[in-house]
Amino acid sequence: MVPIKLKNPSISSAIRLITRKMGLCNVISILLLMLLQITNAASNAEEYQTYIIHMDHSHKPAYFLTHEAWHRSTLKSLSSTSPADRDDSEMLLYSYSHVMHGFSARLTPSQLSKLESSSAHVATYPESFGKMFTTHSPKFLGLRQNLGLWPAASYGQDVIIGIIDSGIWPESESFGDKGMSEVPERWKGACENGTAFTPSLCNKKLIGARSFSKGLEAAGISISKQYDYDSPRDFLGHGTHTSSTAAGNHVLSASHFGYAKGTARGVAPRAHVAMYKVLWASDSEKSAASDVLAGMDQAISDGVDIMSLSIGFDFLPYYNDIIAIGALSAIEKGIVVVCAAGNDGWAENSTYNGAPWITTVGAGTLDRSFTATLTLDNGLTVEGESYFPESVYISDKPLYYGKDNASKAICYYGALDPKEVAGKVVLCDNTMKTDVDGQKEEVRSAGAYAGIFMTDMSLLDPQDFVFPALIVPISTGAVIREYATQANTTKVKTLTFVHTNLGIKPAPQVAYFSSRGPDPITPGILKPDILAPGVDVLAAVAPNRLFIEVNNYNLASDYQLMSGTSMAAPHVAGVAALLKAVHREWSPAAIRSAIMTTAYSLDNTKTTIKDQWGGLPATPLEFGAGHINPNRAMNPGLIYDMDVQDYIEFLCGLGYTAKQMSAVIRRSQWSCRQQPTELNYPSFIAIFNGTDGSPKAKNFSRVVTNVGDGTSIYKAFLEVPSGMKIAVEPSSLTFTGKNQEQDFVLRVEIDNNAPKVTYGYLKWIDQQNHIVSSPVVVINY
Repeated sequence: MVPIKLKNPSISSAIRLITRKMGLCNVISILLLMLLQITNAASNAEEYQTYIIHMDHSHKPAYFLTHEAWHRSTLKSLSSTSPADRDDSEMLLYSYSHVMHGFSARLTPSQLSKLESSSAHVATYPESFGKMFTTHSPKFLGLRQNLGLWPAASYGQDVIIGIIDSGIWPESESFGDKGMSEVPERWKGACENGTAFTPSLCNKKLIGARSFSKGLEAAGISISKQYDYDSPRDFLGHGTHTSSTAAGNHVLSASHFGYAKGTARGVAPRAHVAMYKVLWASDSEKSAASDVLAGMDQAISDGVDIMSLSIGFDFLPYYNDIIAIGALSAIEKGIVVVCAAGNDGWAENSTYNGAPWITTVGAGTLDRSFTATLTLDNGLTVEGESYFPESVYISDKPLYYGKDNASKAICYYGALDPKEVAGKVVLCDNTMKTDVDGQKEEVRSAGAYAGIFMTDMSLLDPQDFVFPALIVPISTGAVIREYATQANTTKVKTLTFVHTNLGIKPAPQVAYFSSRGPDPITPGILKPDILAPGVDVLAAVAPNRLFIEVNNYNLASDYQLMSGTSMAAPHVAGVAALLKAVHREWSPAAIRSAIMTTAYSLDNTKTTIKDQWGGLPATPLEFGAGHINPNRAMNPGLIYDMDVQDYIEFLCGLGYTAKQMSAVIRRSQWSCRQQPTELNYPSFIAIFNGTDGSPKAKNFSRVVTNVGDGTSIYKAFLEVPSGMKIAVEPSSLTFTGKNQEQDFVLRVEIDNNAPKVTYGYLKWIDQQNHIVSSPVVVINY
């Protein structure tokens, strides 16, 4: 044991004296107790956390020229409350001027307490973290080169779409500026310097690119230096994909990985794009609220016309929902805000971003499939789903089916004998004991040449097809199984891959992952608003990102298929850009109304759009007003318009406190009517429970504005199921000029024995064949 030598002789003498008086063991005990107290004191030292602070800008002293200067001064005044005495430059992350008046900063509890006692303080939001909601589609939407909305809107010329996402790959052909107009003079944005990114990479197509990561870094969440870039450059491909979907400028008859007949042209190919990177390659794969808010704030300041977000945070009241707060500020400045509804489709009440001023988008399928074709030795030919990306030709291979062993028949984990299946095509039965992904891995690891799998609900992604695999319906698989069990020798004559089929029925369907209503925050507003393509959408991605590993080769591509409501939202953002180009005077609510009231709810078999999860007819709780129909949205006839005051009236009816109201609407004074008013929403939903009296009925008041030309007479046509009654007063609306308004009252009533969800439609139809359609939904708990 090495003795400790104390430099201070008086301390040494004191310790020797105490030791003689108390004994060595007691002294050691006292020293250990002192050490424990010191350790506790250190652990109890105040820790810094990130908070978003909403301030009342009317309290800003006039001698501060900017809000940021005021924010920095405020933080500096707090430094004396902290032993560390941090300066404001270390504390401040962002200063916000548009989404709210406030800032985000790292604060101790005592600093926060002092700040919250200020009369200028409005609200505090602890840092939170959101998640990302992770093309033939323009043709499926009905967009045509020389007819309808595309040429009328000049393909979105001069409209600016701001994408809040994971960055962008500027070299992609989708962001080439051939044929683009000059950058609008009103544009205030910029392209920043950063890792592998310079302002010279921007052009007349990509006119802005910024990144925001201070919140994530302040939370101690590391950003990967191996996989990401400290710049607007895309690490994931997601932001590049959403930007390309909304406004890609490159026409591609894509054969990448054999996805023939695809097209990667965006919905608004002449619109300008600005990227605000808030999603990063981190150990959490999440985005910080302070970063998202900063991206939205900058987009508003830069002058975007459309804002598209494919991010969601926890379900919170609007006064705690940073996307809702930021979006309302954008709406007030005439910016259309489009958000993904989320990918929690297995649950009711799962819609994200459902504030009534946001256009909330669910995901639907396209009428396109990627397939492989199997021909057996007996002449039977079947087709099934396959995303295997290589154009291989398999011929004259034995067909293996474990008919004498139940585990082998279902390709259960560890059941297949490599000696039996090597070099063969293996057939796997449908089972509840494992899923197709597990069966596929078992067949691959056993050394089979290819696999045939049976299911009526394939949930595999394109990148799951790492070896030749074919997915067939259970009924088709039964026919193959019959051949495999009855024939003396079974053989696959041919098995070919990389086929693309168009016109698949039924389509569209609600994607199985698309989040469903009723909205968890305000169930009295029907969400999602609209359905748009979100399954197997082909668009540009970061070309250096591994897509799939096949035969020990890593494959990447400039274009890939992706699915999610995050793919659906940019479709609607693109359509909104086209409508903005045609109708510059329309408000965000008017654009959403046009999109909703012209949507369709019947698929290409002329029956109600079905739910991919189970194949049964869906309801407006899944598809909202229906599937987007861009050409009809250009000329809707009537619109349900709203402005910020309408949203304030709506918030007044929620029973918020003055401070909560101020947090949402970013002002200290507002007015509300004595009686709560309904939002002038383009859809209707009534919710009843067992305590409601009989009959169960509700009245709705609405105002419609004529945006058509000349005199029009609209008559109400009602589609009403059994058990429901709908009445409209008046039943006819006469307009003598453009922008004239008319109001009406709709009454809905249901029987006591009505099912849980019942819905019909109100359709206003005039002599010029305008059909203004609104779903009328009743939920009966």
